[in-house]
Amino acid sequence: MVKNEPNFVLTVSPNELPDIKSDAYKAIISQLALTTKQSETDITSIITEHSERLYYQPLVLRDFIPYSEALNLITQYANVSGVYIQAQPTRSYLHSEALAHVLGYIGKISSTDLDSYDNAVYSLSDLVGKTGLEQFYETELRGKRGERRIEIDAQGRKIDVLSEEAAVPGDNLVLNIDAELQQNFYDTIAQKTAEVGSPGGTAIALDPRTGQIRALVSYPSYDANAFVQGINIDDYTKLTEDERKPLFNKAIAGEYPSGSTFKLIVASAALQERVISDNTTVQSVGGVKIGQRIYEDWKKGGHGTTDINKALAESVNSFFYLAGGGTYNEDTQEITGGLGIDRIHSYAEMFGLGQRTGIDLAGEAGGFVPDRDWKKATIGEDWFLGDTYIVSIGQGDLRVTPLQVAMYTSVIANGGTLYRPQLVERRTDQYGNTVKTIEPTVVRENFIDPAYIETVRRGMHQAVMGSTGSARRMQSLGIDSAGKTGTAQIGGSEDTHSWYTTFLPYDNPELVVTVLIEKTNGPAGEGSAAALSVAQTVLTNYYANKP
Repeated sequence: MVKNEPNFVLTVSPNELPDIKSDAYKAIISQLALTTKQSETDITSIITEHSERLYYQPLVLRDFIPYSEALNLITQYANVSGVYIQAQPTRSYLHSEALAHVLGYIGKISSTDLDSYDNAVYSLSDLVGKTGLEQFYETELRGKRGERRIEIDAQGRKIDVLSEEAAVPGDNLVLNIDAELQQNFYDTIAQKTAEVGSPGGTAIALDPRTGQIRALVSYPSYDANAFVQGINIDDYTKLTEDERKPLFNKAIAGEYPSGSTFKLIVASAALQERVISDNTTVQSVGGVKIGQRIYEDWKKGGHGTTDINKALAESVNSFFYLAGGGTYNEDTQEITGGLGIDRIHSYAEMFGLGQRTGIDLAGEAGGFVPDRDWKKATIGEDWFLGDTYIVSIGQGDLRVTPLQVAMYTSVIANGGTLYRPQLVERRTDQYGNTVKTIEPTVVRENFIDPAYIETVRRGMHQAVMGSTGSARRMQSLGIDSAGKTGTAQIGGSEDTHSWYTTFLPYDNPELVVTVLIEKTNGPAGEGSAAALSVAQTVLTNYYANKP
C-alpha cells in the first residue's frame, strides 16, 4: 500500500561552511542561488536564520530533485564544503485516493510541528506524518536518527570523530485493510453518488469477531501523493473550497442522524428492560397521535399488527415510538410503558454512542446523544414525549459517525460484545519480524442478554430474507445475511441520507458492512436504496472472488 522511494535533496550544514565574511562563503551562496533559483539575499537569510537555532543540523534548501539532475549536482558540489546531495526516503502511496483517509500522508515538518516534537529526534529537513496512520503512528514509523560526535577547533573545523551511532530504521505497519475491498467500495460509491447527485458517502467493513477494519472509505477523497512533494496553492484551494469536503474523513468524523439503524439499539434496550418481549404487538395504523400531532409511519395506512420481528424487518416507526416513549393516555395524560429518554441515552452510550470509538486514527468525532438536561440548558425547554419518539427512530438531534453505526451493528452480529476498531494488525521491524501484535480490545460486553440479541438478529434477518423486508434485494447475494436500512432526515430540509448496515453470513458473521450515501433524494435520488445498492454491488463482487 505504501512504498519508500528516494528523494534527492540538497542540504547545507552551517557548521561546515566557510567563514561568513570569506570569498569562499560568498561563492557558495552564489552557486546555491543558481541551483535553487532563489536570490542570494534569500539564501543568506535562510541559512542565517537556521544557524541561529539549529547550527549543527543540516538545512534542506531543495528537495525532490530529479535523478539525472541530482547526479550532475553531486559532481558540481563534490568539493564544496558543507553542501551535500543526499537521498532521503519518501513515500509513494498506492490506491492513493481510495486509501488517503486511512494512510494519510507525510509532508515537510513545520516550525510548529518541530515545537511539538523532540528536537533531538527531528530537524527542519524531516518529513513527518501529517494525517492518517502516518500521523497516528509517527513515533513508531520514525525510527532513530544516527548520531556522530565530533571534536572541532575554535573555527568550527572538524578535528576528530569521537563516537558514532548508526541509525535505527522505524517499524513497518501491517494493516487489517483489504486493499481490493477498499478500492471496490471507493469506486462503487463514486459511481453511485454520480448517479443520484449525492455529494459523497462512506463505507466501513470490519470483522465483528475482533473489531479489525477491512475497509474504511470516505468519498470524495484526494491524491495523497500530491501532498508529499508539497501541493501547490491553487490545487489546495480547490480541495478546501470543494463543498463535498474531500479532505474530511466522513467515516470517522462525519456526524449524521442515524435514521432507522438506531432502532437496533432501541430494540435491544427495550427487550433488556422488559418494556417489550418477543410477543409484544402493536397496531400500526399509520402513526401515533399525541394531542394534535401525528408521529407518522413511513408507510401510509400503517403496517397492521406488528411484533419486534416485523418492526425491524419493515422498519415500523410506530412500534419504536411506543417502545421508546410509551403510549399516551389522553384521559389521564400519562405515559405508560416505554424506555424514556434517560434509559435510551444510557443504552446508546453502552453501544458506544456519544464518545469516540478509539480507532487508531486522529480526528475522530464522538457524535451526540441528546437528553433532557442538554435540552434544558441549550434550548431552555423541558423534554417532551414527542422528543423521545423522534430520537427512538434515530432522528432529531441524535448524531452518529458511520464508524459508530458499524460498531453497534457488530455488537448485534457477534452476540453482545463491543470491540475497539483497529486498522493495524501488527508492527514489524525492517526484517519482517513482529515487534508487536495489536490484540483485539473489548470495550464492553454482557450488557444485553444474548437471548435478546438473538431476537434483534432475527428481525434483521427477516429484513433481508422476508418477502416484505426492507432489504430483501440483498437476497441476490446468495449469502444468508441480516441487515437494517435507514433514511435519515436532515434538519428541517427535505434532504435525506441513505443508510444500510449488515452482517454476514448470518449464522457465523465474518463481516459487518455499513454504507452511508449523503443527500440521496435529489432529482435522480434513490432514497434509502442508494446505500443498499452500494453494499449489494460490492458484496456480490467480494463473495464472487473470495477463495
